[in-house]
Amino acid sequence: MTTRHALLPTSIGELTAVLDGAPGAPVLVGLYFPGHWTLPDPDTFGRRTGTDEPVLTALATQLGEYLDGERRDFDLPLDLRGGEHHRRVWQRLTRIPYGETLTYGELAHELGGAAQSVGRAVGANPISIVVPCHRVVGADGSLTGYAGGIERKRALLALEEPAAQERDALF
Repeated sequence: MTTRHALLPTSIGELTAVLDGAPGAPVLVGLYFPGHWTLPDPDTFGRRTGTDEPVLTALATQLGEYLDGERRDFDLPLDLRGGEHHRRVWQRLTRIPYGETLTYGELAHELGGAAQSVGRAVGANPISIVVPCHRVVGADGSLTGYAGGIERKRALLALEEPAAQERDALF
């Protein structure tokens, strides 16, 4: 497998996208903000590549659509790499609907385990935005922790707020 990375400009800052796999079948293994709290050693990102690979083109398009409020879900080949507990948490994050949030405690109760352990796994999410860890909040709804910074978390949740209001109006 060949690890490589590209820098993608977005409206919320430049993101580093990390791919692994043969050029014909790459998977996204990382998506990091500048100053990301849990940024792996950049030496593990491999060589810098252009953004013309199909997965990177799709990622850039889908991120743009999401940030413009035109997309709710991502359709990209992912490889969530980590221990079993982390992967279980990250897989669950992918099922939090657009415009909804869960608390760390709710996740811990559902998955079995302590909220702190779940919080560490959420914070170690290697594929920000696409694996929507920004949808996890404190027990009182507060915006606690986000590897990309609280202001970005606030912006992402605000972007999804119209969907939450739309859903709430139905009930």
